[in-house]
Amino acid sequence: MEPNEKPEAVDGQQEAADLAQDESTARIAELEAALLQLQDERLRERAEIENQRRRLARDLEQARRFANERILGDLLPVLDSLEQGLGAQGDGEQLRAGVELTLKQLLKVVSDNGLSVVDPAGQAFDPESHQAMSMVPSSDHPANTVVQVYQKGYRLNERLLRPAMVVVTSDG
Repeated sequence: MEPNEKPEAVDGQQEAADLAQDESTARIAELEAALLQLQDERLRERAEIENQRRRLARDLEQARRFANERILGDLLPVLDSLEQGLGAQGDGEQLRAGVELTLKQLLKVVSDNGLSVVDPAGQAFDPESHQAMSMVPSSDHPANTVVQVYQKGYRLNERLLRPAMVVVTSDG
């Protein structure tokens, strides 16, 4: 201690230094808390962006899988007409062979694009994929069995595009 210094002045300087140290420590703690909060927000935003990316990728995949739904729906009457032509009686074996070949090729094209046939003849009636046009009593078949198919149904990648129109047995 210097001869002119009073012990109270030293205590005052020490208190000022301690106070400045405490304020600095408090400010550091405050800044560290703010930094942690910003890091947490950044992580949350990054996770949200990743979730959005996944959702968009999933939506894009769904759009790709069902992009041809409309065109395949438009092709259904063509399939129906070809099948009706095959059911016609009369001469013209060559014509029939040509229609059969055309139908076979067309079925390959649509099946390659995710279309599958719902032909429930002899199966139990399923209201999720069949549309009952009428009911007939039958002692040969159990109740709610498809005994006739008026029009086949179709699925596109496991999604029902058109239900099969059927005749179903009733309790008889």
